[in-house]
Parts: sequence; structure tokens; C-alpha cells
Amino acid sequence: MTEPVLETRNLSKRFGALTASDDISIDLRAGEIHAVIGPNGAGKTTLIHQICGELRPDAGEIRLLGQDVTRLGTAARARAGLGRTFQVSALAMEDTVLQNAVLGALGASGRPWGFWRPVLNDRALRTRAQEALHRVGLDEMMAAPCAALSHGQRRQLEVAVALTLQPRAFIMDEPMAGLGTEGSKRLTGLLDGLRAQAPILLVEHDMDAVFALADRISVLVYGRVIATGRVDEIRANPEVRQAYLGEDA
Repeated sequence: MTEPVLETRNLSKRFGALTASDDISIDLRAGEIHAVIGPNGAGKTTLIHQICGELRPDAGEIRLLGQDVTRLGTAARARAGLGRTFQVSALAMEDTVLQNAVLGALGASGRPWGFWRPVLNDRALRTRAQEALHRVGLDEMMAAPCAALSHGQRRQLEVAVALTLQPRAFIMDEPMAGLGTEGSKRLTGLLDGLRAQAPILLVEHDMDAVFALADRISVLVYGRVIATGRVDEIRANPEVRQAYLGEDA
């Protein structure tokens, strides 16, 4: 079997008496979208923070492209090929769409934002940024300030910023949050086309999007993975239905 692009092995994290991650082992394979779902308080955010390097696990390890990255910081993981979008927007609202895309590609360096202003004229970086913006459908908005974008367009821009890093794996934290039906449909189509470029670990509450996109789903409850499987397997799992999906799933 081909080695996973990204995996966690027996990941555990405690906050006092609370076990936020309880021996979590999941993997992300080439060409797939693997969704992580669960009720509020299940430990999804804690898991994402550990994978991305914002939080150090108490036990276990995280591997990216076969390399143990457990002790690497967020910038080093980005340079190693981990691209991320956030539950709450991390864009610079006063800058243009193109500036966000260009400077976003440099965020993994850890250098001060203002230091990199001269690179906005770097042809190679601008080309990479423009290609990413074209990929997400923001060609005509490059000169617009980020603050002028709709919520859905900001989500598209976040994906473009991640694309400029040329990631080997995407981590997407509730990208559908705050989107209406049309916005969710548009973003679902975009994400569906990205899996061939880099697989996606998707944390999402929008179950229509999850069921439309996911090749596999892992269900997290009280910090523990209670099931992993295909959409039909998760829909039919009685423990999952009782803990999260409900009888109408």
C-alpha cells in the first residue's frame, strides 16, 4: 500500500482532566478528500492545531510525506508542503487580492509582513499568485481590496493563498462556514477539483458538502475516532447515527 501523504499516529492531547485527543490515528491518501466530522467539543480544532503545528501533542506523532514533523513549527510545516485555510479568515483586509496572494506565499518564512513589500514586484511570485487566483476564479478581482470581497470570495482567496505555497496536502477548517447555498455549491466544486493536485483533510459541519466531497469520513466524538469509512458506511453506522448524524441522516 502506498504511504499516506499525511498521517497522525496515536495522537493524544490533554488539558487538565479533559482529553481533547484520545489516541487518534488517521491518514490522508493521494488524490482523496478525507473529512473529519463530529459535534461541537469533539476535539476537531485541537486535532487541526496539532497537525498544523500550533499545538504540541502530549503523545504520538504527525508524519508528512513520510517525514516526522511533530516537532516542527507552523512555518516549517508549510514549507514542507502543508497548506491550510482557516475557520476564521486570516486575510489582510487593507491589501488587494493580488497582494494577499503574493504575500501569503511568503508567510511560511516567518519574516515580518512589511519586510516583504518589495517582493510585490517580483515577477515569478506575481505569476504564481495570478495563476492561483485564476484557479479559484478571482481573475477579475486582483486589484480589489480584500475588504470589498464577499464572504464566499474571501474563502476562495484563502484557497488561492494556500495554492501559492504549492502544497502537497491541504488542511481545510470549516471552509463552508457562513456561506449560503450558492456559495457552498461553488466552493464544493472548487474543492472537488483540487484533490488531484493535493489531497484535502476537511473539517466541516456542512454535511451536504461532506457527503458530496468525501472519499472517506472519520467521526470524532469526545476526542476519539469512533468510525472511519466511506460515506455509505458512515451513514449506516449505528454508533455514528446516535452520536452525531441523527436518524434523518
